[in-house]
Amino acid sequence: MQVIWESKNERDIVEKQIQWVLSYVQEGSANVWKKNVLEKLEAEELEFETVGEFLAEIKKEFEEGKEESVKVAELRKMEQGRKTMEEFVQEFKRAARGSGCEERPLVEKFKRGMNGIIRRKLMEAENQPSSIEQWYRRATALNRNWRESRREEERLKKRKEPGERAPKQEQRQILP
Repeated sequence: MQVIWESKNERDIVEKQIQWVLSYVQEGSANVWKKNVLEKLEAEELEFETVGEFLAEIKKEFEEGKEESVKVAELRKMEQGRKTMEEFVQEFKRAARGSGCEERPLVEKFKRGMNGIIRRKLMEAENQPSSIEQWYRRATALNRNWRESRREEERLKKRKEPGERAPKQEQRQILP
């Protein structure tokens, strides 16, 4: 972008403000970025009309990567816990959006977060899911079936309890 300055003094002020901001950048990839910006400023290849434009550029440059790394960390620590698989899948999808993770790493993070019983059943299946969408669908179906079978077991257990509480009376003969 070529900025047309009304005066050289105006340009110098903005450049000094930018250099002051950059003086706080000291380490890591930000320091490499800083050197590139300084070189472009000196060569007059990069100019900003205001320090505000420059700050917006910094935000654009570094916030995207930050958002991705935050989302990847969120995915890494997600666990299904007591949630239904439907709830877990929706939370996982939300966190996965914008994480930069693609199929295989996404599947690994999903497997790590799901409850062990369902994960084991899917891992031991003859035809394992291959895509993340298949993992979502099959895990949801298995979790739904598992929860339904638990409810059924509880219901059957409650039916049997009244009959089991009254032990059969043995008839004993009392001899004189």
